[in-house]
Amino acid sequence: MIEITTTRHNHLIDPSLHIWGWEIPVYLFLGGMVAGMMLISGYFLFSGRYKETNCSCYYLPIMSFLLLSLGMFALFLDLEHKPYVWRLYTTFQITSPMSWGSWILVLVYPILFASMLMRPHRLLLEKIPHVKKWHEYLHSKPMLIKYLGVVSMFFGAAIGMYTGVLLSSLGARPLWSSSILWLLFLVSGLSSAAAFVHLIAKNVYERELLAKSDNAFLILELFIITVFLIGLSSNSDVHAKALDLLMTGKYAAVFWVFVIGMGIVIPLFIQLLAVNHKIHHTPIAPIMVIIGGLILRFVIVAAGQYSHWYVLTN
Repeated sequence: MIEITTTRHNHLIDPSLHIWGWEIPVYLFLGGMVAGMMLISGYFLFSGRYKETNCSCYYLPIMSFLLLSLGMFALFLDLEHKPYVWRLYTTFQITSPMSWGSWILVLVYPILFASMLMRPHRLLLEKIPHVKKWHEYLHSKPMLIKYLGVVSMFFGAAIGMYTGVLLSSLGARPLWSSSILWLLFLVSGLSSAAAFVHLIAKNVYERELLAKSDNAFLILELFIITVFLIGLSSNSDVHAKALDLLMTGKYAAVFWVFVIGMGIVIPLFIQLLAVNHKIHHTPIAPIMVIIGGLILRFVIVAAGQYSHWYVLTN
């Protein structure tokens, strides 16, 4: 059986023990949200929306930088041997999702920093000559900004997929043994990011665009969850029992009420009315989407830990 080296306890003897606390779901959620924000910001750079003075692409890299750092700190708190975390970066294991994710996250920081310099703080422009030169050079080369947008979207998608691949690579957990889990986490992260930007965007066009985009993401997320559940039901008996944890078992109430109902269906209904101008845009729907995305990670992680082969075959 495969275990991630970040865990605090040995879960093989007593599968009822929880390996992960709140840190891993928070890390997965923030990583997915940052992935979505990088995709949105990158798209705005590529499409030329950076020419708008109130484009969200100017402040999304800063928020992504802070949220990603917070997620990395949550992951650090979960490490059993914290002083040796640096050893992860002394090698690269091509078959290890953790190794891929670690190096991708390292590469993301300079991309976010470069995006932040699209509009650096006045003090940075005045005090650091290289920042001013980069800022002027970047804005003198529109094609370079497009390339930065493409790179941002690429690495955003990589982070979003990685958060799901990290779990699905663990064959010891039947609930996570799905080839579609990476897509679910990617789309969920995009939905949470679109909701967040819709909530804080200063540009009216962007708020409208992201509300419409989030509706598409929510519909796609519902479809992917359906396929995910069908995949579990059509697999082995152990996978079917793992499915029961979400359908009728101990995690069913939270899954159906908070993830499906509050996190997808209700905000989708509200936002469909809003984009069709039946009601005014409200912050309630995007807040529900964000909370639902966070609870999805908690449910998948918790139920996945409980869906141990030992528990479900005895």
